[in-house]
Amino acid sequence: MATETLTMAKALNLGLAAAMEADDKVVLMGEDIGPLGGVFRVTEGLQKQFGANRVLDTPLAESGIVGTAVGLAMRGYRPVVEIQFDGFIFPAFDQITTQLAKLTARHEGALQLPVVIRVPYGGHIGAVEHHQESPEAYFAHTAGLRLVSPATPHDAYWMIQQAIESTDPVMFFEPKSRYWPKGEVDLASPGAELHASRIVREGTDVTVVGHGAMVSMLLDAAALAAEEGTSIEVVDLRSLSPIDYAPLLDSVRRTGRLVVAQEAPGSVSIGSEIAATVTEKAFYSLEAPVLRVSGYDTPFPPAKLEGAYLPDVDRILHAVDRALAY
Repeated sequence: MATETLTMAKALNLGLAAAMEADDKVVLMGEDIGPLGGVFRVTEGLQKQFGANRVLDTPLAESGIVGTAVGLAMRGYRPVVEIQFDGFIFPAFDQITTQLAKLTARHEGALQLPVVIRVPYGGHIGAVEHHQESPEAYFAHTAGLRLVSPATPHDAYWMIQQAIESTDPVMFFEPKSRYWPKGEVDLASPGAELHASRIVREGTDVTVVGHGAMVSMLLDAAALAAEEGTSIEVVDLRSLSPIDYAPLLDSVRRTGRLVVAQEAPGSVSIGSEIAATVTEKAFYSLEAPVLRVSGYDTPFPPAKLEGAYLPDVDRILHAVDRALAY
């Protein structure tokens, strides 16, 4: 059967297994990813299937995990590193930004570092501090890294395999609030390249764009707006670095309006970059300023307040109304 209904967690699990079956140089590393199968059970059963030499439980030392992955990549392996939660990535920030991102350029292209760093990120799970952050802008700012974020089980299954096949380092941001909802996965065809953005709902009045968990929120907003006669086009960014602007710009040139949504704080962010680029490249098509809906420029609050912090359908629709009011 070419199509299955899977959760994103299971789709990632099957995608990792497929990559490991295809290439015995693919190894998994991370805290509690072996017998436990990871906090979110994404690697469940993989150590039993491929052995402890290829699915390695590591010490609680993110800098050491990434540093070891860099060394393995230099020796011809394709390590896939799990950062257990988004807020735990910062002890490895030096290794990622000063070593992993730069070694290929330092060797004038002669050295490739095919490392994938899996980062469960984002809110909507009622967790404590350091467990619900969206740090993607730090890494999108760093030349030498590729960043992607799937929004559906289908994309998760294929994009993890495409990321592992890449000869460049890939930061793979997994929206943890989307691990459990199910979706259709075409096991025969990816449908899109790793760094391609795409329109996931057509519309005529306003374009909205987001990535990861925000895409389902945008689709919910578009469905509600349609009941009131507003036609919203939804673009799934999928890749954060590089960004595939062509479908987004085509959409904005048709609708004349753009709302950018993200869970991360708004200042100096992915959304800021999109707003600036679209304004630069599609200025004469815009009927209103590009508007942003985001988390606030504060530390992530206690879990009981996440609903006030994170963008929701109401905030998205309010921005849509503001765009239409110009």
